[in-house]
Amino acid sequence: MALMDAEKGDAFLVEGIRAGDQRAWRQLIERYQGRLLAFARSRAPSFADAEDIVQDTFVGFATSLANFDASRSLETYLFTIARYKLFDLLRQKRLPTQQPTGEGEDWLERVSPASGESPSGAAVAVEEEARQQRLLADMLRRLIYELRDRQAFDDLQVIELLFFVGRRNLDVAELLDLDQKAVAGIKFRAIQKLQRYLEEADPKAAACAEGELGDVAVSSVWRSHRLTCLKRSTLGAYALGVLEEPWRSFTEFHLDVAGCPLCVANLQDLQAEEDPNRPAADVERMFQSSVGFLKSTGGEGVA
Repeated sequence: MALMDAEKGDAFLVEGIRAGDQRAWRQLIERYQGRLLAFARSRAPSFADAEDIVQDTFVGFATSLANFDASRSLETYLFTIARYKLFDLLRQKRLPTQQPTGEGEDWLERVSPASGESPSGAAVAVEEEARQQRLLADMLRRLIYELRDRQAFDDLQVIELLFFVGRRNLDVAELLDLDQKAVAGIKFRAIQKLQRYLEEADPKAAACAEGELGDVAVSSVWRSHRLTCLKRSTLGAYALGVLEEPWRSFTEFHLDVAGCPLCVANLQDLQAEEDPNRPAADVERMFQSSVGFLKSTGGEGVA
């Protein structure tokens, strides 16, 4: 479930790119082009438009590299840039920007990229807030892993819909055919556990968070860290039909009910790899059209 291994690989790539390694930049494009293209193709008017969105996404990342916080999920950051590029294109073409039929509210709308961030006199406060968010993410992982290890996937589905998707208690109860009081109870116990975990890990942070550990804070951290998103290997096993229970059911839930746009795009990319009619990925064009922006944003050492 966790994306820690992938994030370590991403951190290595970003470090190489910042050091001026063109091979790292090419590897990043090779790694993410397919899934970004799958995301864009499901929303853009044409394949050519989708390719332009992906190209602009890589350029956008290159130009914002100096401000990218390596503690954040690179994949989430790239998908969020892609979403903004998509909306820019749809507005330019005067096309509607609603989500495709059958998909729920796109939680990416509530995950902002850091490209507009700039230094300020409140740097200390910003760093403290970031530290508290990392701590909350760790405590949420602890809660999720505990539910996973107990195979309490019913409870996990409830809190994913509440915090990851942002559904109301009533909506969750109707979706999962549960009593609304049962949903409220699961949510209450989850918040209580998080508060207790925070107190154990950092009493000072817990005191600051007391009374404020609500839906907004938890949801923001859950989405930005993608705490219940699935590994590519898990999605690959699901695509091949070899993923065993209870993970198969949870994967279906995460894709079809929670409607995670990033995991859906990853699955579509994996499925497209087996399609002999899949358009060839033009990695070289993407590379050549974006690597120059690295040079112009402080990467004089790019070789």
